[in-house]
Amino acid sequence: MSVAAGSVTPVGWPEGRRFAFTVFDDPDGQTLEAGREIYALLADLGFRTTKGVWPLAADLPPGWGGSCEDAAYREWCVRLQTDGFEIGYHNARQTTSPRENTERALDRFFEVFGHYPVTMSNHYNCDEDIYWGEYRLTGIYRRVYNLATRGKYHAKYFGHVPEHPYFWGDLCKSRIRYVRNFVFRHVDTLAMCPGMPYHDPQRPFVNRWYASSEGANVRSFTETVSERNQDLLMERGGGCIMYAHFGHGFVDGGKLDRGFVALMTRLAGSEGWFVPVGTLLDYLESSKGPTTLSDDRRADLERRWLWAKLRHGTS
Repeated sequence: MSVAAGSVTPVGWPEGRRFAFTVFDDPDGQTLEAGREIYALLADLGFRTTKGVWPLAADLPPGWGGSCEDAAYREWCVRLQTDGFEIGYHNARQTTSPRENTERALDRFFEVFGHYPVTMSNHYNCDEDIYWGEYRLTGIYRRVYNLATRGKYHAKYFGHVPEHPYFWGDLCKSRIRYVRNFVFRHVDTLAMCPGMPYHDPQRPFVNRWYASSEGANVRSFTETVSERNQDLLMERGGGCIMYAHFGHGFVDGGKLDRGFVALMTRLAGSEGWFVPVGTLLDYLESSKGPTTLSDDRRADLERRWLWAKLRHGTS
């Protein structure tokens, strides 16, 4: 199925639910102690979301976030998976990895979790990111992006470049189903990217792409899931995949942010379908059939994301 610009496909959610909501949590800055607080709350409220991990450790201070090379952290992530949370991939480690490290990390992910990652998100700090920086865009939008960022991300990322030491596009193609790209400042991710999950013929090493809604830290997350926006999501019957770093301000001094707790408690009491990112994307694809991005839809996505990026700093 080819998606034209501006098209929206109504979705009937399972179990008679009115809308769908989930989170892909990048592990940046998340300690084991803070993570346990966040996920205990989510589990108690009935949410089942996706937690990104680094299979390998990097030589960085502990405050950068845990990895699966730490036994306690790894065991906690396995328990989360057993409890119904999805474990996603956030690159091999916190810092740039050559191909051999990426392959080792994916093998380690398989060893720990019993399968290769279903979902992933690029980690900004890694030069092996796939189709990242300027490569998220095409044509005039890439040129505008490079001008606006003063070329900071020009030819910086190499995950999709064959023969480069950081290339791993073939591994992404064979081992990972869904990769995150555009993030929008709107609670209804599906309205902003109605074709997701989609394949982009211009970026062939990624099987399917998905979008997200802005929630990089506790402030932006709670803005996106405000009471008003929750009501909007319910009214529209929409689907929200939050982009989040639960390590960025959600727990302070050992205590969960009260605003976050209140909003998530309210959301949990509504008629939502609260499943991991991979489950939600699988359902969308099975409902609509495979989607290939049209040139018009690609231009529309890139234009709207670039405007949000330049205006608000969206990820």
